[in-house]
Amino acid sequence: MLSRTLLCLAITSASTPLLADTVWLKNGDKLTGTIKVFDGGKLLLNTKYAGDIPLDWKEVKTLESDQHLLVKQDAYNGEISKSLHAADDGKVTLANGDAPKTVELASIQQIMKPKPVVTDLVWKGNVDAALDFQRADKDTDDYNIAFKTSATHGRWRHNAEGEFNRETQDEDTTIDNWKAEYSIDRFITDKWFWDGRFTYKHDNIEDLRRQRTVGTGPGYQFWDDELGAFKVGTLLNRTDFEYSNGEKDNFYSVSGTWDYNRYLIGKKVEFFTNGELGKPISGVADYSLDTEIGLRYKVTEWASLNVKAEKNVISGSDDGDLDKTRYTAGFGVAW
Repeated sequence: MLSRTLLCLAITSASTPLLADTVWLKNGDKLTGTIKVFDGGKLLLNTKYAGDIPLDWKEVKTLESDQHLLVKQDAYNGEISKSLHAADDGKVTLANGDAPKTVELASIQQIMKPKPVVTDLVWKGNVDAALDFQRADKDTDDYNIAFKTSATHGRWRHNAEGEFNRETQDEDTTIDNWKAEYSIDRFITDKWFWDGRFTYKHDNIEDLRRQRTVGTGPGYQFWDDELGAFKVGTLLNRTDFEYSNGEKDNFYSVSGTWDYNRYLIGKKVEFFTNGELGKPISGVADYSLDTEIGLRYKVTEWASLNVKAEKNVISGSDDGDLDKTRYTAGFGVAW
């Protein structure tokens, strides 16, 4: 009896095909793997033989999948399909029980795995850490931790980032500051959005102890997909200063922002840059610049190595000019 059971199990296992998604291309090629996401004109297919492969959506003839996938035919609304079935050239069938629906591939704007609560939630981010210990005439310990994350659903995008810096020389603290920023974007069209943000900076060493900035203005998203993103914006800001002696000051300014990242070499390497260039309205300074540029190298699916350069410039200030450049190298995690 046991041998019969084992034989039946063996036959069943041998006859059951391995679940895999299939993509047929217009040139006749057939690829199997796991569909991760379709966005920005690229279908990302994960394969055992080549990792993640980005496929041009215009070159896809049809596809099939046994996954539950959220299929969006516009930027904000979609339906969860229990599976995808291959159809005629340039089409795919969404299987939902007794009511399958065949749609044009050209009408699909996004495909992703549905999330438990907010089905179209896309959450991504990274945490970078850099440590530097020098032992010489002066012992120097340097710590830098930074994070950046965004969550998108429907017409809303939430962004948060922060950074902590601390440096000690022979047990004397020479750098001790942190900053945090939160912004929320409301998309008016597929590309145009309105940005509102709040930034707080705190320094335990410098004369300028606290800095609070509230800003709002329009922005434009050039692209945002699995291979990278690029957005620019314009802000009208109010900034409040508080000094170590208790004095306070405030001013208004206009600024331009940018945020760009691009994945290279099969998503192994990420190039990124972001920053803000501002001009005070009241004339307290000529201009200010706060920017960073860097590279990340993915060691595993979640771990990475990074190198960054950060530059902070204030020109024409009544309190004197500022021009600081900081280089860091370290490790991090990304999702």
